[in-house]
Amino acid sequence: MDAKLFDSELRVMKVLWREGDTTAKHISDVLKEEVGWNINTTYTLIKRCIAKGAIERREPNFVCHPLISRETVQEAETNELIGKLYDGAPSKLFAALLGKKALTAEQIEKLKTIVEEWE
Repeated sequence: MDAKLFDSELRVMKVLWREGDTTAKHISDVLKEEVGWNINTTYTLIKRCIAKGAIERREPNFVCHPLISRETVQEAETNELIGKLYDGAPSKLFAALLGKKALTAEQIEKLKTIVEEWE
């Protein structure tokens, strides 16, 4: 992928990740329903994603295929967030989440399990 995806482009990607390969028209229909975008807006965003290497266009019928996974984007966004706001230290992000009581007890237990698996 050539560049960072913006929130609007991520909306297009989320449709593809959720539904798999599908036509640009279908993506447009879904986003019209979900956020009220017209077809031109959606097609412009799909074309941007194609230019960035996030989507491949297949013919016939302008079928869109995601070239990057949700996990790849999540990892890149998380690393950017940690680098930008938490001095590159994941522990500071966890401390901020825990300090604000933003996590449920169940979520904290899941995190403990993940950390234990890494050790």
